[in-house]
Amino acid sequence: MLKSDSTRREFLKTGSALSLGAVTLASLSNNAFAAGDDTIRIGLVGCGGRGSGAASEAILTQGNVKLVAVGDAFGDRLEQSLLNIENKIKSKLGDDTTAVDVDADHRFVGFDAYKQVIDSDIDMVILATPPGFRPIHFEAAVAAGKHVFMEKPVATDAPGIRKVLAAAEEAKKKNLKVGVGLQRHHSAKYKETIARLQDGAIGDIRALHVYWNGAGVWDPRKTREEVSGEMEYQMRNWYYYNWLCGDHICEQHIHNLDVGNWLKDSYPVKCQGMGGRQYRTDKKYGEIYDHFAVEYTYEDGTKMFSQCRHIPNCWNSVSEHAIGAKGFSNIGDGKYETADDKWRFSEKDPYHYQVEHDDLFHAIRNDISYNEAENGAKSTLTSIMGRMATYSGKEVSFEEALNSQIDLMPTEFSWEANPPVMPLADGSYPIPMPGITRAV
Repeated sequence: MLKSDSTRREFLKTGSALSLGAVTLASLSNNAFAAGDDTIRIGLVGCGGRGSGAASEAILTQGNVKLVAVGDAFGDRLEQSLLNIENKIKSKLGDDTTAVDVDADHRFVGFDAYKQVIDSDIDMVILATPPGFRPIHFEAAVAAGKHVFMEKPVATDAPGIRKVLAAAEEAKKKNLKVGVGLQRHHSAKYKETIARLQDGAIGDIRALHVYWNGAGVWDPRKTREEVSGEMEYQMRNWYYYNWLCGDHICEQHIHNLDVGNWLKDSYPVKCQGMGGRQYRTDKKYGEIYDHFAVEYTYEDGTKMFSQCRHIPNCWNSVSEHAIGAKGFSNIGDGKYETADDKWRFSEKDPYHYQVEHDDLFHAIRNDISYNEAENGAKSTLTSIMGRMATYSGKEVSFEEALNSQIDLMPTEFSWEANPPVMPLADGSYPIPMPGITRAV
């Protein structure tokens, strides 16, 4: 019979991909946890679906974890998030929700909520706001000496990328652990397949094809009549504005582009592409495109052909494929084929949204070097340079993209301030036009 709530929680927790074993105080980092024991106290900044999921997964890692502070621009989102987290924990641990311990004084609302969460008595912070805010929040978390899990993408423009890269170096100096939500890196199937391909299973990689073609994401959630002004309107409907989202090539397709970079163990040196806005043309869809097709080139000449689309009733695929000198591979399916060999991954592939947190918290508890921020930034830049090339109709190099001075972020964060892009008289927004738009 289980003799205590804490024992019951450990017994009921979902299995990690790592066999971590019992964690003792002797195995903890020299950076003492805020609570003075083995409990890792976490804060959450950004209370949408992914933030709620990440907080739940953090709590479900092995060892004592407690959520003690949350922040969001909107109070209604914050309160709903806490309910969602509690329900997720209940579904895994029964009625024990003691790991969700956020009192009224640690529920912060507004643009500065991230500062208040970071300044709370926490050891680690989850950053899951719309990605435009990520560089600001990551920089602040590292300055405060906090371990970090941040969702992808990690920026929407080049100044943001440079800020993340600088903060990543500071995090290394401070021995801070940093995870980034590119969870395919924590999939047993992806890891084994990539390792085999890098070992030459299909010969030298000649080309890559990567896709995120689907019907699209959620429609705008609020009308103008339901909000206080333009800033709230764009914040509520953040996916459709580049300063917040980076367009779906950045916010979503980064996963597939990152797999290509992972396999090549490098980043493209240039790209060119085309795209547009053919189906989602209503003004409620803001300023983003609904389809992209980009050709990336790596330093050795390998091409990565990229497609992403938000149009229903079309051919859909979310996948990554490699063509080698001796054969081909569907990486996401965990298989390859040559004239002499066929292989398919057949082991268990634990839920990698959970495993990415298992791995990060294992590193925190055992003081293992762990920093995914540089790759997160460079794969984000891969996405951004594809957007730059498509919007402008120009070939864009990695270095040009990295050094771009175009800053998409507002100069002031308040509900009364104007966002960087404002609607025209009819409520529509300027749409990027290849050959005219300056994107670098």
